[in-house]
Amino acid sequence: MTPRHSEPTASSQRRWRAARRRLSSTAAVLALLGLCLWGYSGYRERRWVGTDDAFVTGHVIPVEVQAEGTVVAVLAENTQSVAQGQVLVRLDGHHAEIALQQARAELAATVRQIAALQARQETLARRIAARTAALEAVRHDLARFRQAGLDGAVSEQQQQNATDKILELEAAVGEVRAEQKELSVQLGAAGIAHHPAVEAAKQRFRRAALDFRRQEIRAPVAGAIARRKVQVGDRVAPGVPVMVIVPLDQLWVEANVLEGDLAGIRPGQAAEIRVDAHPDRVYHGRVEGLNPGTGSVFALLPTDNATGNFIHIAERVPVRIALDPQELARGPLQPGLSTYTRIALSESPEPSPRTSLTETKTPAYRTSAFDRELDGLEAIIARVVAENSR
Repeated sequence: MTPRHSEPTASSQRRWRAARRRLSSTAAVLALLGLCLWGYSGYRERRWVGTDDAFVTGHVIPVEVQAEGTVVAVLAENTQSVAQGQVLVRLDGHHAEIALQQARAELAATVRQIAALQARQETLARRIAARTAALEAVRHDLARFRQAGLDGAVSEQQQQNATDKILELEAAVGEVRAEQKELSVQLGAAGIAHHPAVEAAKQRFRRAALDFRRQEIRAPVAGAIARRKVQVGDRVAPGVPVMVIVPLDQLWVEANVLEGDLAGIRPGQAAEIRVDAHPDRVYHGRVEGLNPGTGSVFALLPTDNATGNFIHIAERVPVRIALDPQELARGPLQPGLSTYTRIALSESPEPSPRTSLTETKTPAYRTSAFDRELDGLEAIIARVVAENSR
């Protein structure tokens, strides 16, 4: 019986040893593969700098009152989207309209005053001509008196009277000429429309027109409304903030990177951003620039390390990272959202860390909402000047 069972036992042992060898080989391959993956992952992680001290930020543009008045209508509310130039708040405008009409009347009165000075100058010119003619007549008379005086036909008294009359007329002509010169200085050579007094009155009219037109408070840029403060009935003055506008299509990430991780960061490097509000999305961006100082430098109360109880604290430097506009359109974000951001370090860190790729060409850096505030004013001014200078 024993020989019959010895052969299967040996075969089983051989199969078991072969299985063990295959299992050991597989385990070794898996271990090697895991080690390679771990090494590659570590290598990749060394090529990234990450931080969870990073936030979405953007422009927060204040809307302020530019003219005095009472609020009669609030036309925009928090969370609403507005277009550039859209009316957000309307003031009563009564005082501004009265001031505008007064400025227009002052402009007309100033034009008439200058026109009156021109007319007076013409009057003085005619007076000079009349007195000059009288002076010439007396001079002729004196010449005849002197000729006749040689024969004793005219007394010396008559000649002296003619001489005194000439002196009187010469003084009168000189007085009128001085008055004419004074008027010439007042009038200048620019004409009524460009006289300094008229120009000053024009500027007062333009200012009053601006105050009147600014009774409608308009959006300087397009965006979403936030922090509305104004209410109907509020009495407001120039400089009072009424709300803010946030252009949600112009956002970026500000990542506060530890100072020990800054060495390899350069503008232009790629970045990945994970936002806590959208954990299933990965946003992509690029480094635009490094802040020229740590946060403590620009704090309201900067730290003073020149003391005996110094404690070393690792500082952080803000790094500005632009977001992909297309990804931002597909997955809208809001300023202030927390993110985990990591930056891919390039093999050759170029360009210089002082270089900035930040641009100021977006609408948040300029506005045309106020470009047409003076439209039509020059035609009104020309009409007032023409009507009152005749």
